[in-house]
Parts: sequence; C-alpha cells; structure tokens
Amino acid sequence: MKTLRELADALSLSFRGDGDTPLKAVGSLANAQADQISFLANSKYTHQLQDSKAGVVILTEQMSADYSGHVLLSDDPYVTFAKVAQLFAACERPEPHVHSQTAIDTSAQVGDGVSVGAFTVIEGDCVVGRGCQIGNQVTLGRGVVLGQDCIIKSGVTIEAGCQLGDRCVIHPGAVIGADGFGLARDKQGWVKIPQTGVVIMGDDCEVGANTTIDCGAIDDTVLGNDVRLDNQIQIGHNVQIGDHTAMAGCTAVAGSTTIGKNCLIGGGVGIVGHINIADGVVVQAMSLVTHSIKEPGNYSAASPLQKTAEWRRNAVRYRQLDQMAKKVNDLVKKNQKETSNE
Repeated sequence: MKTLRELADALSLSFRGDGDTPLKAVGSLANAQADQISFLANSKYTHQLQDSKAGVVILTEQMSADYSGHVLLSDDPYVTFAKVAQLFAACERPEPHVHSQTAIDTSAQVGDGVSVGAFTVIEGDCVVGRGCQIGNQVTLGRGVVLGQDCIIKSGVTIEAGCQLGDRCVIHPGAVIGADGFGLARDKQGWVKIPQTGVVIMGDDCEVGANTTIDCGAIDDTVLGNDVRLDNQIQIGHNVQIGDHTAMAGCTAVAGSTTIGKNCLIGGGVGIVGHINIADGVVVQAMSLVTHSIKEPGNYSAASPLQKTAEWRRNAVRYRQLDQMAKKVNDLVKKNQKETSNE
C-alpha cells in the first residue's frame, strides 16, 4: 500500500488533493476502484474521466483543469503510469527462496537474496548476481553470468558463456545462445560450422516469450542497454542491436546485421543479413528490409489490406509494370524525336 504523497515524492512530481489517499494497485480508467491509481494519456478516453472511480488519476496540468478528484500531475501520464506500476510491482516481490529440487553446481557463485525455482539447473562456473529471481525449469549453462536483480522466468534456457547485465527480464520459453544457422555447402551436403561465440546483453534488457537469440558464429551476438524484444522474435548470429531499440513480435533478423540505437521495429518485419541500419530508424509492421538504411526516419514496405478482388487486379498490374515502363519510355523517346524535328 502506498499513498499519493509517497508516489509523488518517489517520482519527484506534484499532486493535487489528499496526499494520504491510500493506493494498492494500478487500474484502467474505466474499471479502477477507490484504492487504485489510473491515468489519462489519450484524449479519446476523456469521456471516462468524470465517471471513473479511481482513487487517483495521473493527468497533465491541462487535463486536470476540469477534474475535481485526486490527481498526480505529470507532463507524460503514460510514462508516469509505467513508473508507478513498477513501484507497486516492487512491493510484490517474493521473499528469496531456493527450492529443494534444484541442481546448483558447487562451483557456481550465487549472490545474496537470490530465488531459484523447482527443477532448475545452474551449471558450473555460473555467476548469479544479487537479488536475481530464477523460475522453475530454467537451465543456465556453464559459465553463464547474470547481473544483479535479473528476472529469469520459467522454462528459459541460457546457453554456456552468455552474459546478461543488471535488471534483465527473460520471459518463459526464451532461448539465449542457441546455435546460429551456420552452414557451408559441400557436394555431399551441408557442413555445420561450429558456433563458438556467445550472447552478451547490456543492462535493463527484456526478451519476450519464446524468442530466440543465437550465439555468435565466431564473434559475439551483442544487445546494448535497454533493448526490448517482444515474443517470438528470431535474432540471428552476430547481430548487433544498439541501446534502447525495441522490436515487436514475430520479427526476424538474419545474421551479421547491425541495428542502431533508438530504433523501433514493427511486428512481423523481416531483416536480411549483413546490412546496417542507422540510429533512429522506424520500420513499419510486415516490412521486408533488404538493404542498409543509412538515414534515420520512418520506413514502410508492406501493402495495406484491401478487398481480394482489388488486390488481384493490382497484382496483375504490378506484374505488368516493367512492360508498361518500356512502353512509356518508347512514347517519351518518340515524342522527343517528333519535337526535335519540328
């Protein structure tokens, strides 16, 4: 339980109303109760404000002008809501506990305040930082290093030698450090190339459920600080991702591609290998990136949804573009010739 005043002090914000208003959780504007705090960040939900039962609402100064309830004032209510939710989540942290049915190698170094769930395996020479929470059926391969206060949820596999910074969150089923897709073609078939690199992640990274990050083939696969990956993403070997870049679900990045800082990659994007993407690039959902992007900006490549009959007609026309372009060029040349003869 926290009061409005405690939240305001923790986030260095001002408030209006009773500072002793008790709050135990966050809630949506439409459904929050008197002991919950909500927010309004999108003006299309303004109609819900006056009828909301929330004990406190996070509002901008302008939005709060006609609201008589308790308010936590913020220039960015959505970001403030996220920080408030973190404060409540921290209050719910369980007491440290190591389940009796675990296998922790005697050479592993486990810091103070670490929790480990049932049937988890921590192999030799691992280093687990202070305050980490490791769920059930997790595997940490030999020599894995976890920074402080990491959360490794159930069913995660982190292969040998991989390194995570502080406060990383890995969601269920994710695999960190799987072999990259390294193959050479011989007359008799495929020859597997041993993948000898690891995955190195900075601080405050988050990896979604069932996402796979391949280890490097020779060098390492590297994620900077505060990289956020959604569910079911594939990151190929030797990929480099800059600080604060975020990717939505089902995106796939082929090997040896470098993605800059502060990029936003939409869902279902395909990025080919061995290219470079500049800082500050936004790629819209379902796009295919086939070449390097050298300038920041917003890029799209997907066709918007349309009726099937229209799509079929357009697909036919698309196949005719080359022929049509040749006809246009011929007409231009003919027109230029006739003009020059006049």
